[in-house]
Formats: sequence, structure tokens, C-alpha cells
Amino acid sequence: MTSETTTKAYVVGVGMTRFEKPETREWQYWDMVREAGTAALADAGVPYALVEQAAVGYCFQASTAGQRAVYELGLTGIPVYNLNNNCATGSTALMTARQFVEGGIADCVLALGFEKMSRGSLGGGSGAGDFATSPVARHYGVMAAGHGFEASPPTAQIFGNAAREHMERYGTTEVQLAAVGAKNHQHSANNPYAQFQDVYTVDEILAAKTVHRPLTRLQCSPTSDGAAAALVVSERFADEHGLRGRAVEIAAQAMTTDTEESFASGSCIDAVGRPMSRAAARQVYARSGLGIEDVDVIELHDCFSINELLTYEALGMCEEGASGKLVESGATTYGGRWVVNPSGGLISKGHPLGATGLAQTAELVWQLRGEAGARQVTGARVGLAHNIGLGGAAVVTLLRRA
Repeated sequence: MTSETTTKAYVVGVGMTRFEKPETREWQYWDMVREAGTAALADAGVPYALVEQAAVGYCFQASTAGQRAVYELGLTGIPVYNLNNNCATGSTALMTARQFVEGGIADCVLALGFEKMSRGSLGGGSGAGDFATSPVARHYGVMAAGHGFEASPPTAQIFGNAAREHMERYGTTEVQLAAVGAKNHQHSANNPYAQFQDVYTVDEILAAKTVHRPLTRLQCSPTSDGAAAALVVSERFADEHGLRGRAVEIAAQAMTTDTEESFASGSCIDAVGRPMSRAAARQVYARSGLGIEDVDVIELHDCFSINELLTYEALGMCEEGASGKLVESGATTYGGRWVVNPSGGLISKGHPLGATGLAQTAELVWQLRGEAGARQVTGARVGLAHNIGLGGAAVVTLLRRA
């Protein structure tokens, strides 16, 4: 049971680094955090001395790396919470900050996420035994039972097998899957923070190297270095510091984890998180009084092209099985019903795990303020972020211009 909140929470400042291919730039994770955190504070016009708590997310650094990173912004002795929730880590940091503010624990909380990664596919390994003691062993067990275990990268493999199931069950085509990649690469051409800004046709995406059939390299998110940050404050703090004009309200937010539904069907579609995403979306719609019909712009977790299609269905943008036709129709790009992943998404913007959820937040805040430049969605007032990690966690956040 949840208690009544005592105050609304607002994002008043955001910042991020450019997402980079690992080892491209000579920087450490604390350099990334200094850049993103300083940008978020400057965006809000709030000095670090007023920050009361920090929630810091990452996956591949040692315990208390959050402190090492935050110390670049100041040595004020505030509590620093180190968070790891796989690919949903960034949005977990945002949710932690929001809960501190809504619960009256703090008036000004900085949410930070970063990652310094290695080149190559995430979660490498070719045998099911690699996952015997892994937190995702149960998820890969579902895959192995239904599809076996091949030599391709395991994360691409489980999502690729979800794509195969979707194609067999609903008639989804490889062209429709490639259309997701083409759209997101096209969007990233206007994003100076994106790891890639190259534009590709559907045919070029289909012709790219296969990672795990039917997914080609240009339909898969890369490993990336980068950081992102958001400053979350109470209504009182926003009023006292004259920040209402820049404030974006967190209208509702929900995190869900796996239930029996994730595994009972034996389907990779369920094991990679469509039930979690659907449940989180329903919760935020109920809490906010808003629905998908009220949303203008969406940043969702397209770690692979199939996951964008699965998320369309989970968010209620179309009927189950109709997502391939939805993207093919142009409904999810400029001129369509929604603009999905105007940043380029994970596929083209990049995917430093701990930073991704907060980079989604930054993009939506810029969109709702009308500050997104060449990728601006005209008249955007309500934005939705969707961030998911195997293991598992799904976070859905509704943002609206205050």
C-alpha cells in the first residue's frame, strides 16, 4: 500500500554528456559526472550547496563509486545512495530522488547516472552455464528451454528470440523491425549528444551484419560511455527559488519487477519484460489521470528494435501484435501520432547503462520546455519515459510541463 504524498516533485535542471564509444575519449567516470552534474545545476541555476541528497546509479564500478563521482561537484557531506538496477538504473535514481522529495525527506535531490563500459557486446559468453549463478539465470532458462542456446551475444539472443516469436505469432516482418532502427537513426542526426548521427535506410539496416537473426547490428544498442543528471525539487523549493518557469512535473512514476507472468508462458516476449512494462504503464495512467492518448513525446527503451515494438503494445499504443504495422505507418515519428525516441533512442544515441534513464529524462525535459532544437516536437506538453532492465525492473515516468 502506498501512502499519500506530501508534495509534488519537479525536475528543474537536466544535463548530460555526449554518449561516446568506449575508449574513444580519455575520461574517467567522475569526469563524466562532473560534466553532467554541473550542467544540470547550471540549467536550474541552483548551487551544489543546496543539494540535500544524491542518488547515483551505475552498474560496472565498485561500491561507493557514487561518492567518488559526486565529490567532483562538492564535499558537503550529504548522503549519497549507490544504486544498481541493470539497464533501469538511471530511472531508479530518478525514482529515488522523487520519493525523497514527495515524502518530505528532502527539498532538493540530485539524481545522477553514469557508465564507463568496455567495447564489445554486453554480457558476452556462449554457454548456458555462464548464467548458472546469474541474476538473469531464470530469464535465460526460459530462452534455452524454448530456443536452445546459440553462440551469439546472450542479450541480443534473448531479444532476438523474442523477435522470432513475434514474427511467428503476429506476422511481424524483418522490414518492420528494421523500420525501428531507420527511424531512430534518422532522429539522432539532430542530436549533438548522440553516439551516432548517421542516417540509414531500411535496406541498409537489413544488409548490416547479423547479430542474432533477425536482428542486425544497426538494430542493436551499442556499449557506451556517458553520464546524465536531473535535479529534483519540491514545490516549495521551486517557488522559493523562482524555478516554476523551468519546472517539469513528475506527474506519476511506477516501477515493477517480474511476476509469474514473466515466466509462466515460456515465451521470450514475456521474459524480456513486456508484462512488467504493461503493469508499470497502467499504474502511471491510473495515478496521473492521463492516458497514452494524452502523451505527445516518448523516450522508450529500444535496446533492440524488437523491444520498441513490444513497448508500443505494453504502453497501449496499439493492440497486441500490431506494433510492426504501427511503426511502418509512420505513427511514431514526426508528423505521426507520437514522436518516439526523438533523441535517437538507445540504438543510435547510445546506452551507457546507468545513464540511460536520466538521459531519457533530459530529452523529455528539453522537449516539454521547447528547447530541443531541430528535433523539437511541436507543442509537446506531456512526455513518457520507459526504462527497463533484465533481472528485472521496468520504470515508467509521466512528465508534464508545470
